[in-house]
Amino acid sequence: MRYNIGLDLGKRRDHAALAILERIDHRSPYTGTTLETLDLVHLERIPLGTPYTTIAAAVQKLVNNPHLQGQCALAVDATGVGGPVVDMLRRGQLGCELSAVTITAGDHESTNGYEYTVPKQDLLAGIQVHLELGQLRIAKQLKDCGSLVRELMDVRMTTRSTGRVRIGADGCGEHDDLVIAVALAAWRARRRENKFGDFRIV
Repeated sequence: MRYNIGLDLGKRRDHAALAILERIDHRSPYTGTTLETLDLVHLERIPLGTPYTTIAAAVQKLVNNPHLQGQCALAVDATGVGGPVVDMLRRGQLGCELSAVTITAGDHESTNGYEYTVPKQDLLAGIQVHLELGQLRIAKQLKDCGSLVRELMDVRMTTRSTGRVRIGADGCGEHDDLVIAVALAAWRARRRENKFGDFRIV
């Protein structure tokens, strides 16, 4: 799909966030279609306390926009409270494909064809690869661009005294909602191919 949308659903003290990546492909008669860039064209941190019904209605309106309809795929964080929101979205006759993603602390991705279980470390590793190779382009005029960059710098893996590994933001705000939204969109874009790219401000 040309447009890949990631929706991270916030909990009580965390924002929900939405990101849209436009996939630009390179076509060659010799190698076929390969990913060239992922352009971040929309980034939005949703205000705390926004009802999930309001979020679902806004996403439904967004994906049924003529510019996106039929050309987009949506990956939604189905962890915890996300399940009912996914159900709302599915009932909404979306103009795009929908993948429900349960984010886990495990080691392996699995799927039943419609729902996916994806380790958080894999989602963030995808962003790390983008940081290293340079195919994810972020427009600096995006409203929350600065917050996203700070989150990218803050996200890290830490081992607690109990031996459990925590993966997330350890900076001032300790939020990673924007990163997860972008990571979900990038994960969906990579469903067609395993070659990723990098992050740079344009």
